[in-house]
Amino acid sequence: MAKEFFKANGIEYTDYNVGLDTEKRQEMMELSGQLGVPVIVIDKKDLIIGFDEKTLRKLLELPA
Repeated sequence: MAKEFFKANGIEYTDYNVGLDTEKRQEMMELSGQLGVPVIVIDKKDLIIGFDEKTLRKLLELPA
């Protein structure tokens, strides 16, 4: 859902496969304290765990 949301709103993003990339998996665990995905980091400061469209729209300044 997150990828589709970003594409539909013209938001560039980087997708890491934490199932295959152990370094990124460790980084995600350190940031979020869990293994659940998605973990979305915006501007290296805002952390969203799971797909939360309302919060994404607010942080990305997109209309509701």
